[in-house]
Amino acid sequence: MTEPPRPEPSEPSVKSHPGDPAHVDPSITTTSSVNPSSDAASATRSPVPPPSAASDHFEFVVRTGALRTLAVMSARRRHGYGDRIVARTDRGTEFGVVLCEATSAAVEQLEEPVGGKILRAMSADDESQWAIQLAKTAEDLRLIRDRVKQLGLAMQVVDVERLLGGERILFYFVAENRVDFRALVRELARELQTRIELRQIGVRDEAKLLADYGDCGKTVCCNTHLSKMPPVSMRMAKLQKATLDPSKISGRCGRLKCCLRYEFDNYEQWQEQLPPVGSRIVTADGAATVLAQELMAQQILVQTEDDRRILISAEQVLAVTRRGGKPSSTAKH
Repeated sequence: MTEPPRPEPSEPSVKSHPGDPAHVDPSITTTSSVNPSSDAASATRSPVPPPSAASDHFEFVVRTGALRTLAVMSARRRHGYGDRIVARTDRGTEFGVVLCEATSAAVEQLEEPVGGKILRAMSADDESQWAIQLAKTAEDLRLIRDRVKQLGLAMQVVDVERLLGGERILFYFVAENRVDFRALVRELARELQTRIELRQIGVRDEAKLLADYGDCGKTVCCNTHLSKMPPVSMRMAKLQKATLDPSKISGRCGRLKCCLRYEFDNYEQWQEQLPPVGSRIVTADGAATVLAQELMAQQILVQTEDDRRILISAEQVLAVTRRGGKPSSTAKH
């Protein structure tokens, strides 16, 4: 007996994978049952995107906000350095710039990074919306300064920041003491019809928001690559033999320049490789006393037993018979 022909398996009209960018409306339930033997033929007739795999999840270091906060954000596709993106953070929908992929080495360099999610690359509509939000900040600044004056609050408003989504406006101010600005917030919320946040900042953050160029002729570090302001002490300036004139070693914020810290670790290491000032040493020419250190050149100024003062290298020191004495301003404390 001849076997009747088998009916062709019906091909599903929709194939949906949760998390797929082309995912259909979740209110629509689709089910399908396909004969495994016809998979190749189905793929030939109508290619279907594969389910989302682990490779569809990426993480990037992103810079956001007026204070240039660094965040580690997840994404569904790859982005490159400098890409302008729209992100969702705990503050709301905001503009950001991709810096690098969030590798373990990159994340280790970050101090308390915030989280977030990259929603999409900036579109032309997003750019237009961002320009509108930026254009409103001048009027926001005028409004809050008028209200501060009317309420007699002892605070100086420095800058204003609007989020891309418009759901929040942040005002940054400096003040010597704590300020009760609850009445100010109520008035601003009533007039601007959005969420208001006032944040008190220090003089270093003020420079980060407003400063442009430093004495070196370049854009100030706090407004380019620095995300955290490192502590800087006068000892760092002394160790590097920088001038102690406050007007020359102070930045736009009026505090010691952040760049004094950049090479401080190197100077400490170089100092440890030389005998301290006041030490008694032995050289090929006899005994001598250390008078000063030249850290970068790895040389020391010594006084010999016949009262000659000469500059010798660290390699010429055969032994240190007595360390120390009263340290000079370049000695390690």
